[in-house]
Amino acid sequence: MDLFQMLQGSMSTESSVNTLTEKTGASSKQISMLIALALPIIIKMMTKNASSQSGAQSLANALTQHNSKKDMANQITNADEEDGEKIMGHILGGQSADILSSLSSETGMSQNQVSTALNSMAPALMSGVSAAATHTSGVDLSDGLDLSDVMGMFGGSAGGSGGAGGLGMLGSLLGGGSGGGLLGSLLGGGAQASGKEDNSQMDGSALLQALSAFMK
Repeated sequence: MDLFQMLQGSMSTESSVNTLTEKTGASSKQISMLIALALPIIIKMMTKNASSQSGAQSLANALTQHNSKKDMANQITNADEEDGEKIMGHILGGQSADILSSLSSETGMSQNQVSTALNSMAPALMSGVSAAATHTSGVDLSDGLDLSDVMGMFGGSAGGSGGAGGLGMLGSLLGGGSGGGLLGSLLGGGAQASGKEDNSQMDGSALLQALSAFMK
């Protein structure tokens, strides 16, 4: 179990997906695809932001302000979307518009729908990362993670939901040629990630390593 699988499993429950479909008007299939595509990109961008000591400290400080233990569907339902917009803007930085456009193209959702969904997910995402980073603080992460306890906090299950199959499903979601665009480059070529470093940046292990010294 890694951070990506933990977050995807808890955000892809039927109740979480239904909440996002009601907020956006998108289909459940579109929302599920958006979650699967967006999460590894978000994790990778957060890892980039935490690549320096000052960046990791700044992110750790922000995470301490988002530590709700309510289930993900509840957090998404009651999300402060203005706060979520600020979170996503900080995470995605100057690539925000291009990433929203690419996610819109891949999922068939409008950019406004994508933005609404991500802004609704953002506070819950931060709570999930905060719990995972605190849970693993001081733990040797080199041999993988066991976040089943964290999953329990957020109404997910240790095996995830919806049969996403971890990062390996990204290639099929991106399809034939579409993996060559912005999403493909951010995802390291979809399922065919170019190495251990790329995988660690998308599955969350590099992010949790960077945060472990700052999360108590």
